[in-house]
Order: sequence, then structure tokens, then C-alpha cells
Amino acid sequence: MCGSVAAVGTGYLWRDKELLGEQDSPAIEPMALLDRESPLPVQTMGSVREVDTGLEIDTHLEDGVADSAAGTAKAGQTTGVNLLASEVTMADRVKHFDLDFREDLFLPSEEQALLESVLLRLKRAQKVVGHGKFNVLDFDSLLVFADSYSSIGRFTPKELEFIEKMFSTRASDYGFFGRKVTDQLTAHIREKDIVKVPYSGHYLFKGESLQYYDKLKKDIGDQVILTSGIRSNVKQLFLFLAKASTTGYNLSRASRSLAPPGHSYHGIGDFDVGRVGWGHANFTDRFADTDEFKRMQDLGYVQIRYTEDNRLGVRFEPWHIKVV
Repeated sequence: MCGSVAAVGTGYLWRDKELLGEQDSPAIEPMALLDRESPLPVQTMGSVREVDTGLEIDTHLEDGVADSAAGTAKAGQTTGVNLLASEVTMADRVKHFDLDFREDLFLPSEEQALLESVLLRLKRAQKVVGHGKFNVLDFDSLLVFADSYSSIGRFTPKELEFIEKMFSTRASDYGFFGRKVTDQLTAHIREKDIVKVPYSGHYLFKGESLQYYDKLKKDIGDQVILTSGIRSNVKQLFLFLAKASTTGYNLSRASRSLAPPGHSYHGIGDFDVGRVGWGHANFTDRFADTDEFKRMQDLGYVQIRYTEDNRLGVRFEPWHIKVV
């Protein structure tokens, strides 16, 4: 792959010329270990599927990670936008979020295996902790689990450096212009401040977020469900890396669907809703055509974080409820 190295934030990303286009105690205490094993030596891995086909990344239940619904424009199809043009607008990028653009930034080829290694280790941690608890798992607790379970394995110094780099890189260099809402990678979510929503596998903050969701359920009915609640930095890192892995390591393209770690409002109060039985379709534009969405708009108090005309560089997300 031909290209040039471009300095981005605290790291370096690949600009491809050929592509068109004082910390309190942790919120979650690590579980008691019955059969404690010493961590296994871990080598740098290639792709997730090459290393362990039994632990493929399953990310289809979170917004923006899975491939777009059928009908989304792909490179090479008629899109009405010239991917070569230097004057491609923000609106073009938002509308055609799943395409590669000339100015998109890519992960350096020498770091792609490192991304897959971190991604696999996070997937294994999710399996140990459980999908629900993983949503609110803080970074320090993640390291304790990794240190204690050989099925996860200790993060290597290079992996930890990579994680720090991904967290500290300026998201605006990707083309994402949302605010950074969490400044510390090790920020944690206190258990006393959250509640698990029954039958959802997700958590909400007590107070405004929970009251908002309860009111929405009361006004719309049981057809509206919580599809994604609180996300810790660990969970958002996992989702962002998973998306980057599926976009050919195009970090700009990934950021048009997933907020980079530290930038997700899910970490401070926002949540996603959907329609019962709709599965992944809840995370597509189709949700905007549902009766549930239309009724939410009629209520007058419901606001969407990422509208069709947003200037933040993010795809339209009719499912993402703005709380804070």
C-alpha cells in the first residue's frame, strides 16, 4: 500500500493515496478466582479469525459496528458524490458514511496486527466478565482480569501503548468533531450510580437518564426497548476497534459510525432505543420510518444526538437519544 505518514495527535496514521475515497476503587470488583492460573505468554497476533476462530468478534448488536443494511451505497456504485474531489463536504461524509474518502486516515500497516491483538483480548475479557458487566467495566479492572485469567492474558507493553494512543489521539483528525466527554482512560463508573434495565443486558445512570427512559416507555409503550445504555471507555474502545477492523483500518470511516473512545455520550448519560423484534435494523436509517420513532418526535421532548444535518461528522442515528 502506497502512502505517506501523517502526524495525528499523539500518534501517526496512514494516509493512503491509492484509496478513493486519585482514582477511587473500581466500580466492578474482579470476581474471586477459584482456579487461578498464571497468565500465558502472548505473542502479537494477526487477525482475529486467524488466531482463534472460536472467538470471532460478535458486534452486530451495537450501533454502527455491523455492516450497514442492504442498500447502503458502496464504493464503485453511483453515490452522487465524487470520492476523488477535494471539496467533498461534511454532508457528503455523513450521508455516505460507509465509503472511503480521499482525506480519510488509516491505521499504519505495521499497527494493524496490534489492533487485532488488542481486539481479541478485549473479546476474551468480555467473555470472562459477561456482556452486561463489560458495558461498564473500567480500565483498571480490565487489567486485573487480564492479569488473573490466562484465557485473556496480560496486555503487553506495546498493546497498552497502542490503547493509550487510540484514546489520546485527537478525534478531529479522523473527521469526528464531537466533544471529548471523558478525559481519563481509567475513568470508572460507580455501581451505586447505575441500574441494570431488566431484560436488556444494559445499564442506565440513575436520575435523569433512567427517568427519561421510564417516561419514554410510558409515553410510547413496551414496543420501545433499550438497545444500548452506558458504555465505559473499555466498551467504547472495543466497539471502535471492531469497527476499524471491518473498514480496512480506515479510522475516519469508523468514526463516522462509532465515537472514538472518550467521545461517546453513552459514557455520561445518552442511550439508544429500538423497536421490539427488529434486531440490527434498529441501528439503521429504517428506524426513522417506524411508528415508534414518529411518535417519539411527536412527543416534543425527544432529541436525537446525531441528526441528518449534524456537523459532527457522524452518520444519522435516529435511535440515539440525547440526554445530556
